[in-house]
Amino acid sequence: MDMRSTIAELVEKAIRKAFPDAELQESVGGFLEVPPDRKMGDFAFPCFRLSKTLKMAPPLIAQRLAEAIDEPGTAKAVCAGGYLNFFFNRENFARETLAAILSAPEKWGSSNEGLGKTVCMDYSSINIAKRFHIGHLSTTVIGNSLMRIYRFLGWNTVSINHLGDWGTQFGKMICAYKHWGDKETVEKGGVDEMTRLYVRFGVEARNDPSLEDEGRAWFKRIEDGDPEALEIFHWFKDVTLKDAMRVYDILDVHFDSYAGESFYNDKMQPVIDELKAKNLLQQSEGAWVVDLSEDKMPPCLILKQDGATLYATRDLAAAIYRQDTYHFNKSLYVVAYQQDLHFRQVFRVLEKMGYPWAKDCVHVSFGMVSLGGEALSTRDGVIVYLDDLLNQAIQKARAIIEEKSPNLEQKEEIARQIGVGAVIYSTLQNNRIKDIDYPCDKIPYVDEDGTPRVKYEINWEKALNFDGETGPYVQYTHARCCSVLRKAPEILAEPDYSGLCDDDSQYLLRLLGMFPEAVADACDKDEPSLVTRAVTEIAKAFNKFYYENRILDDQPAVLAARVALTRASAAVIKTGLSLIGLEAPERM
Repeated sequence: MDMRSTIAELVEKAIRKAFPDAELQESVGGFLEVPPDRKMGDFAFPCFRLSKTLKMAPPLIAQRLAEAIDEPGTAKAVCAGGYLNFFFNRENFARETLAAILSAPEKWGSSNEGLGKTVCMDYSSINIAKRFHIGHLSTTVIGNSLMRIYRFLGWNTVSINHLGDWGTQFGKMICAYKHWGDKETVEKGGVDEMTRLYVRFGVEARNDPSLEDEGRAWFKRIEDGDPEALEIFHWFKDVTLKDAMRVYDILDVHFDSYAGESFYNDKMQPVIDELKAKNLLQQSEGAWVVDLSEDKMPPCLILKQDGATLYATRDLAAAIYRQDTYHFNKSLYVVAYQQDLHFRQVFRVLEKMGYPWAKDCVHVSFGMVSLGGEALSTRDGVIVYLDDLLNQAIQKARAIIEEKSPNLEQKEEIARQIGVGAVIYSTLQNNRIKDIDYPCDKIPYVDEDGTPRVKYEINWEKALNFDGETGPYVQYTHARCCSVLRKAPEILAEPDYSGLCDDDSQYLLRLLGMFPEAVADACDKDEPSLVTRAVTEIAKAFNKFYYENRILDDQPAVLAARVALTRASAAVIKTGLSLIGLEAPERM
């Protein structure tokens, strides 16, 4: 039940009754506030919003409106200075809220807001021939969560993995493979073997600079469509994706398109020609740019001096292709905030090209990731590979289960759900723009050739704490709900909702009732953490309700009401977890 809309209707009805000549310029729903102290009411309307229109002091307006409201079955209105505070009729609120949720529990919070609309989501975007590491975690889970949220609200979603699969490094990779590699070793070693070959290329090229020319020549053969070069190049992509799929499967992340940079090779020249035809390209120091000085931005570089294209050229081609192909109403780019200028330039160039849909392109930025205060660096070993990270978290969850619930069935599966959930939750619990610094233990070791190195291992004590605000805590709350429901007797009595009039029950009901607002807000702001926080608060409120009420030890009618509240809580927690990419175990 949307109590915000219900209270807003009461206020608007009272205004028309108390001030029949007043003209409301906008709905009062957006002005309703949640008091900082629950004892002050469930909602409050600040009457100073009407003071100028009515030419009256806010306390007097509040008094007149309170006298005009007579809806004891819905809420009681109390004048408090310049505020009109509303106290729900607790019994009716419980009845109507639970009826609304339990009529279709799995759909609570969903809507048809996006019906007939399409959103493209560009996220994860891993690099070919490189291992999937923790630096890709934020873009992957933020994008996956947003995809789930938009879909839940009725949007048609197109998830795109814009692979980093272009550049001279691939010519160097082929050169290294031809000199020192073989198919069997690469197939067996996967991305690690390709990385080893690439590192060797760098070492060998320092002693033999001609290798650099050979690498560039191989990349030219890729560009020219040479069959041998393309065969090896596409094979490298297949090996990389096979390796990445293991991680994506663990995270339950899937894509509709893997069209990467190379896909747009034949689509850039038309963009360049269009820019020239519209007199947007200017020559600057031998390069071709679009001047953005009137927008207080540096010029957008389209072609280098040697005629080579750049990221901006490809992103312009990609944006136009996606609009032509998917006819999107919104196109999201989930990329770190360091690329903010790049996307502002690209979107502005699209506007200057005359594309009205450029305004629908959105850069969904997120913060930096570091390990123990150090910036990620593959070369310096400041890195944690994502499959290692997930396996470490799963092992930690397995150890905790062995300690706390040794007789639990399906321990391996539940350990996977908890471990993966802890990793995802730790990334989505705060605003996406906030930097993430994972606490790490630095473990020295010696590699195969005797070189001293340091391995970084994330400390998961905090993330896997069942008592703190963590993924496992919320999952455990869902399992607790399921345990109560399994133990509940067959209910024959009609629920007595007076048994849900205590503060703890009412607070939980209120959070459940406001869950749809959180989902809609998360979509509007492209901010998954709003759902994370909402479902966490619901979990905390349920546990308070659980400890303060004898759910299964009361009169049958009261028991029926409390079981209904438990069932609603389980459903909404499961939905919230799903929207951020977590599973909801029924036993823990």
